[in-house]
Amino acid sequence: MQISILGIDIGKNSCSVVGVDKRAAVVVRRTMRRETLIEFVEKLPTCVIAMEACCGAHHLSRLFTARGHEIRLMSPEYVRPYVKAQKNDDRDAEGIAEAASRPTMRFVELKSQEQLDIQTLHRVRSRLVAERTTLINQMRAILLERGLVFAAGRCKFERAVDTLLEERASGLSERVHRLVAELRDEWKVLDTKIAALNAEFLSLARDNLAVRRLTTIPGIGVLSATALIAAIGNASGFDRARDLGAWLGLVPRQFTTGGKPRLLGITKRGNVYLRTLLVHGARAAMPTLSRSDTPLGQWLRGLLSRGMHRNVVIVALANKLARIAWAVLRKDCPFERAYGATAA
Repeated sequence: MQISILGIDIGKNSCSVVGVDKRAAVVVRRTMRRETLIEFVEKLPTCVIAMEACCGAHHLSRLFTARGHEIRLMSPEYVRPYVKAQKNDDRDAEGIAEAASRPTMRFVELKSQEQLDIQTLHRVRSRLVAERTTLINQMRAILLERGLVFAAGRCKFERAVDTLLEERASGLSERVHRLVAELRDEWKVLDTKIAALNAEFLSLARDNLAVRRLTTIPGIGVLSATALIAAIGNASGFDRARDLGAWLGLVPRQFTTGGKPRLLGITKRGNVYLRTLLVHGARAAMPTLSRSDTPLGQWLRGLLSRGMHRNVVIVALANKLARIAWAVLRKDCPFERAYGATAA
């Protein structure tokens, strides 16, 4: 029995394993616990091990790579077409093995421990920011029911609530006043946690040369730079800059009708978190860039002069920033700030 490709469907406690030979015939079909799986793979001759790029896949991949096996990680959406009817864990493992054998399949680059650490920090920060937003919205609703309306914006609302709690002349009942004070304390705790994570990102930016190079690009700050490093590393998984933009979902969909190309909106596929950071960065940088006497500024002014909607131009700029980030990472050189930030 010679296994050519071993497909593994990772579960919380048990994993389904399907091994195929060079003729794509199934020679192994088993379900085993994670500890047993590691022992099983250690005894196998060198082969290709295929898994979906999900939670726990990178850890197992590093263990199996140390044993000399070739690892192929794939996005679950690319594996789905190879899973037969009556979906179960066993068929998933078989579909993973079959998908890994396709010559045109796109594989996910194995992430280092540092990349996973940075990605974890971003996910925790994203959760804390969402919790803070939910808390602020709830406080606004509570006070609105008491006839208290505040200006939009987190900072303005924060100052107004602090003033409200200090003066105690708002007409709130003692029960609601105490509740709002407790919610404000929760808000301060979330602010402290988010600030600690922001300081961690700044420390990463000082120690990581690639992050420092990315932050030289207008519209890409410490958060966007660290998120890019965590997601794509040195961008070696993308042969062209356009591939990165398409992976992020920043390249508009297109079809041809009557011999003319028609552009549609951007897709909702890809890395939503990275796309959000790049779009927000482009929105913040566009006023300054559009006034600069640079090729980038002239390009932005040309789009705006043709009557394109501001949001469309922002997404186009985000796509260009992603392409510039790809070039900076692949060429190991900083962005020339004079190119994109020289004031007119």
